[in-house]
Amino acid sequence: MSKAMEEHVSFRADHGRGSVVRHDVRAGFGMLTPAGIVILAVTIFPILYSVWMSFNNIQLTENGFQFTFNGVQNYADVYSAPLFWHSVWFTVYYSIVTVAIELFLGLLIALAIQNVEKLKSVSIVVMLIPWSLITVISAEMWSYIYNGVYGVLNAILQGMGFIHNPINWTGEPFTAVIALMAADIWKTTPFVVIILLSGLQMIPKDYYEAARIDGANGWQTFWNVTFPQLRGSIAIAGLFRILQAFGIFDLPFVLTQGGPGSTTTSLAMLGEETLFTNLHFGLGAAVAVSTVILILGACLIFLSAFRGMVGEEAQ
Repeated sequence: MSKAMEEHVSFRADHGRGSVVRHDVRAGFGMLTPAGIVILAVTIFPILYSVWMSFNNIQLTENGFQFTFNGVQNYADVYSAPLFWHSVWFTVYYSIVTVAIELFLGLLIALAIQNVEKLKSVSIVVMLIPWSLITVISAEMWSYIYNGVYGVLNAILQGMGFIHNPINWTGEPFTAVIALMAADIWKTTPFVVIILLSGLQMIPKDYYEAARIDGANGWQTFWNVTFPQLRGSIAIAGLFRILQAFGIFDLPFVLTQGGPGSTTTSLAMLGEETLFTNLHFGLGAAVAVSTVILILGACLIFLSAFRGMVGEEAQ
């Protein structure tokens, strides 16, 4: 075959492959289009619309909603309200404390389950029971436990002699926050355990064999083998829990109703009350947008702290 003919055949082959690739790309975009439309409809559009609402004074009239552009006035009103900054402070320290405790407990439980040879499946199933409960049901259950009159917690503590008089756990500011955190930690720690347990399963057994040959004890094996390989899973679990913790609504809404007073009022609860209860749509949208910005900032800080860890593990 001559050189010119070979070049012609090669050109036709490349052209044919290019046509196939373009056809596959068009087909791929065609299959992704419905999902993209749904994402735009249920995610992107509401976000953009909320941002637009936050720059308007919205009045509910007999003819519908009346929008009057007022710039950043809603944000000025929100940021000048002490309740907003109290909600920010509560949401931030609530998220930090609960996520930190959940990561610590989740790691301990995951390591315990990983090292249990018998009844491992049963242990996982039992551990998942709190996470599988709907949050509203879990909150109602904890409200019975914390009840100051017939609550189980007071009965146990009084029976053991730790307290003499019943405690109204959700009626005092300090105990209400502690009670809310305990209920949240009980429910969501299993989520962290599942992620960390999957990360432990992916660690090659050869690493532990090499550590044992080198004479490493249990702590040295954990610190030099297990933890470095598990940092990516810890980062993923922490990121998801930060997203959930900063948007907490249903648990305090049912368990404490944001009280006593406004002690346990989160940003999500403040936005709901402003928007749907008081019908201040522009102010409620400003609270919602501010909450999203705060969550994004918290996630960026968390990812920056773990970027080196995840990068080392990926290598």
